[in-house]
Amino acid sequence: MKEADLALIARLRQGDQSAFDTLVRQHQKALFRLAYRMTRNADDAKDISQEAFLRAYRGLEAFDGRSSLSTWLYRITVNLCLSHLKQHRAAGEGAMPENYADPSARPLEDLQERERLRALSEAVAALPPQQQATLLLRVHHGLPYREIAEIMESPEGTVRVNYFHAVAKLRTQLKDLRDDV
Repeated sequence: MKEADLALIARLRQGDQSAFDTLVRQHQKALFRLAYRMTRNADDAKDISQEAFLRAYRGLEAFDGRSSLSTWLYRITVNLCLSHLKQHRAAGEGAMPENYADPSARPLEDLQERERLRALSEAVAALPPQQQATLLLRVHHGLPYREIAEIMESPEGTVRVNYFHAVAKLRTQLKDLRDDV
């Protein structure tokens, strides 16, 4: 673990409020982006990222430092997102496609691009939650398989298989879009 993370954790455990502010500043954007990409809803992503910080604060004594601080925060966020997605899917709520409207001088090209992005967004949202989380952590956050395995609390081989299947499903579902290009 990084020396700065160790110092931050020590300050947090001593009750230094400014250390918690530092923690939030350092990780807020990444956790929000992850939650947003998984839930596709800004309000839910904000709530989830805030809850992740609360759980981290409450569980600080249990953090043993075997993983990096960011990996631990990602794990908390992913678990909250998976629970959120499970609850909403069980309730029959589907994720609404994102609105990619962008006024410009190329309406036909923009319409085609928005359609591609909408189709991609829907295809990612349709993936099983474990595959979706693995794909987002790998592609959008650039994390190595080893770190994703720590976050997902799964063997690295399982993470690789989830990523492989997610990409294969996306290729199959989006084949028509690739053929149109």
